[in-house]
Amino acid sequence: MKLQKKKALFILKTSTGIIVGIVLLLFAFRNTVLQQVIQRVDTKLNTDYQCHFTVGTASFKGITHIEFENISLVPQKADTLVHIKSLKTSVSFWKLLVGEVQLGQLDINQGYIQLVKTKNGSNFDAFLRSKKDKSDNAEVNYAKFLNRISSKILNLVPTDMHVNGFAFKINDLGKEVVFDFNQLALTHKKLNTVIQVSSEGFSQQWTLNGFADPRERKANIKFYNAQNDTIQIPYLDTKYHFKTGFKAICFNLDNLEMDSGELHIDGYASIENAFVNHPKIAQKDVLIHQARFDYHFVVGARSIALDSTSNLQLNRIQCLPFISYSNEEDKVYTLQLKLPKMKAQDFIESLPTSLFSHFAGMKAQGNFSYELQFEYNNHKPNAVVFESKLHPDGLKIIKYGAADLNKINSDFTYRAIEHGVPQRQILVGIGNPMYTPLTSISPYLQKCVLTSEDPSFFNHRGFINEAFKQSIAKNIRTKKFSRGASTISMQLVKNVFLTRQKTVSRKLEEILLVYLLENNHISTKERMLEVYFNIIEWGPNVYGIGEASQFYFQKSPADLSLNECLFLATIIPRPKGFMYRFDSEHLLKSYAQQQNTFLTKLMLRRNVLLPTDTIGQHNPLVILGAAQYLLHQKIKDTLVTDSLSTEEFDF
Repeated sequence: MKLQKKKALFILKTSTGIIVGIVLLLFAFRNTVLQQVIQRVDTKLNTDYQCHFTVGTASFKGITHIEFENISLVPQKADTLVHIKSLKTSVSFWKLLVGEVQLGQLDINQGYIQLVKTKNGSNFDAFLRSKKDKSDNAEVNYAKFLNRISSKILNLVPTDMHVNGFAFKINDLGKEVVFDFNQLALTHKKLNTVIQVSSEGFSQQWTLNGFADPRERKANIKFYNAQNDTIQIPYLDTKYHFKTGFKAICFNLDNLEMDSGELHIDGYASIENAFVNHPKIAQKDVLIHQARFDYHFVVGARSIALDSTSNLQLNRIQCLPFISYSNEEDKVYTLQLKLPKMKAQDFIESLPTSLFSHFAGMKAQGNFSYELQFEYNNHKPNAVVFESKLHPDGLKIIKYGAADLNKINSDFTYRAIEHGVPQRQILVGIGNPMYTPLTSISPYLQKCVLTSEDPSFFNHRGFINEAFKQSIAKNIRTKKFSRGASTISMQLVKNVFLTRQKTVSRKLEEILLVYLLENNHISTKERMLEVYFNIIEWGPNVYGIGEASQFYFQKSPADLSLNECLFLATIIPRPKGFMYRFDSEHLLKSYAQQQNTFLTKLMLRRNVLLPTDTIGQHNPLVILGAAQYLLHQKIKDTLVTDSLSTEEFDF
């Protein structure tokens, strides 16, 4: 027994001696090792990113403190990317022994990071090039990967930090913006930062302070303007015509840890008096007074989800979202939204200002709740799930805003707007000699338009879930908005009450107004269809079927043939370009004829037409009236162009 104790004691002493020896060697040669590390970093950056990394002087002060002077990162043939005059830091000795870098203290004095883009390229191009992973194709565990990355990043955030005179600069083809950190301090887990932001004709001072503990993975930070003014974000306006700002933003991280193989991320974010402005969103600033997002993300081995315990509050609107992406076997995208029961008036008053301008002044009574379910499987695109359900409870509109839906039931003046320019006024009513009641419109035209534009118009309540499903599936497959799901009800609301501007605001208002129009039975389907036929555009400065019948065929709408109705139905999507459907002989081109044939067969298959209706359909379509002049002019211009092209070629 004594012999074993002696052996154990000998091994312990020997191990301790070796460790002490290694530590002493590291201490003795620490500066040499540091220079070798700097050289390796320079070699790697030069090889991978064509950048030269230099350090004027670098040396250890004690075991864990390191001081650097004149650090630079300069890409080949480009402006300096990073320069730091003086940097002092400390690292955890024990973390270094296991190969990890954890900063304890960081002092930076004078320096900058600058992103410079010129007509010849940018000084950060090399860092944007993707590097293909040459390792095996083993599947990445999302939870472990994000946990590892977040740990490395948070370890590089020092627990004690002081930065003076450090700037982040952007120079995009001469458009400059500078974020100058006049003060950045993190002491005893308290963050206090002052940032001077400046660009051409713009200057503001921002403040960032609060609680931050990178080791415990917790933070509670507020971002605001010290002068109690609205923070405006520069550069985005001149670069993307996107204006945005806010009074204050709060961010809280309460939990970031692994649990049973899953990474859980919890906290909240809130914003006060925010605004956004972009031509694709709305005509004016969209204002959000109060918004808060309580989030709970769960990251699994092959999935990422915003858990249903999360909560989004927009003024008085509460939303319970669930969003997930799973890549177990197929890629599955899921979205669920729930709006718990709330007062309709609270909902109207909570809508962001200018995003729903036509709802301003609207009064409603009653309550409602709402549910949305969406699921898409990339290997089963046609099995997309899309269910949208609104549950009204005594819901009733007692006063309309700018969009008075009741006007559709009486005579009114319609004025189309093209590219922001109001067109001529059109009276929608019997006072207009071109106005045509539904009973005086050819049944063929009604059947053709309904079949091509909205076959279930008389059965749906403004929306067709199946059409939405097909539209979503195609848009995801093509990765662009290549197909819509607009019904006649939606087209009617867009034309009568809104504009043709392609903005997020207009589309959202369109959806809500269609629901109100259809589900409150404000007008009959027949009246809606009649108004639709009398206001839509059928050609250049041609509005309503009365004008269209005369413009193309010098007929009344009641006397139109099946061929003429097929033509009118197929030009609705692009009415101004009708003349390009004809060849030099004034005959329909093959693609236009194929559309007519397809539409005819579809109506026969659905028993909308009888075989006897198609007698004489093979007779050529004859264009008369004012449209004939435009057709002649188009052919004349084509011949002149062809002649000039031939002469140039011969020369």
